[in-house]
Amino acid sequence: MRAYVYTDASLDRYAGRFVWLSINTEDAKNAAFLKKYPIPVLPTLLVLDPKRDAIALRYIGGATVAQLRRMLDESSAKKAPSPSELLLAQGDKLANAGDHAGAAVFYEQALDKAPKSWPRYGRAAESLLFSLMMGQQHEHCVTLARFVYPRVRGTSSAANVASTGLTCATQLDEKRSGRAELIAELEKDTQEVFDDPKLTLSGDDRSGLYMSLIEARAAVKDEAGEKKLIEDWSAFLDREAANAKTPEQRAVYDPHRLSAYIELKTPEKAIPMLAQSEREFPNDYNPPARLAVAYREMKKYDEALAASDRALRLAYGPRKLGMLTTRADIYTEKGDKESARKTLAEAIAYAKSLPDPQRNDRRIAALEKKLAAMQ
Repeated sequence: MRAYVYTDASLDRYAGRFVWLSINTEDAKNAAFLKKYPIPVLPTLLVLDPKRDAIALRYIGGATVAQLRRMLDESSAKKAPSPSELLLAQGDKLANAGDHAGAAVFYEQALDKAPKSWPRYGRAAESLLFSLMMGQQHEHCVTLARFVYPRVRGTSSAANVASTGLTCATQLDEKRSGRAELIAELEKDTQEVFDDPKLTLSGDDRSGLYMSLIEARAAVKDEAGEKKLIEDWSAFLDREAANAKTPEQRAVYDPHRLSAYIELKTPEKAIPMLAQSEREFPNDYNPPARLAVAYREMKKYDEALAASDRALRLAYGPRKLGMLTTRADIYTEKGDKESARKTLAEAIAYAKSLPDPQRNDRRIAALEKKLAAMQ
């Protein structure tokens, strides 16, 4: 969004009404903010009301320029809130606190009480399905996605509704009767969104739809269909990157391109693009961290460790923990088990040093279990 949405000139008119704030969730100095306003996934958009010291609007995921303008207008409306709007606000409050089960109850009530013309229906539906997915209520998520999708068809909310419903369908028990049919139905909806020429979707959004469709083919063990989609996805990403107007726009596609190349067993294709990003963004830890992953896939362990060194010199926050874990895996695959153990011990100590909003006790436990298995 930073590369494609926030740069749009049509947002200039909001400059006097909103103060733009970008929070680096990796930086420990933002721990107090994150404790008060947890960020479950990136991107997460919040509109904060300074008078009430509360969230006026919460949106999970990327937004188009049109969606962002609509949300900003919505959050600054002066009229008294309707019953559905009050329920939506309560759902946002609980979701922000991490109570996804409680939030889903209020989001669903908001939809039940909403008039046909309610302009916030799409956002409420997206929020409801996300909370159900996060709360692992996959069955209910699928049911509601099928019910809601016809109502949001052809709108900017259709992509998230269809793809979230599809993700939930893939998480159903493989022995569940009718699972394949449910996946196929929600695949059809997701493909319909992808093919709709009237919908303005960013390249990043379309990449996300590809990922959902690929996940669905994997879920039904259609290896040929999955591979074909990955090939199409990779070619799409290469075209989007080639058409980017700025280095920042091009680099948006780096992580997805790397994932596609790895899936196609051609990680070497990622080296030129990531080396270019490292030159263009010398203070960003992401390019060398991704190079470490690519070189590891190529079994070029010395190059992977050298890239890891460069990334770790720039890294901080929870992301650094992931880099240390990857580094330990590189050592393990190289056959240097002692260095792998030392790196895992370093990762555990670092994880425990993070402030509470950034600390993940389950991840620490998993790392400790992994280290114990190596002793």
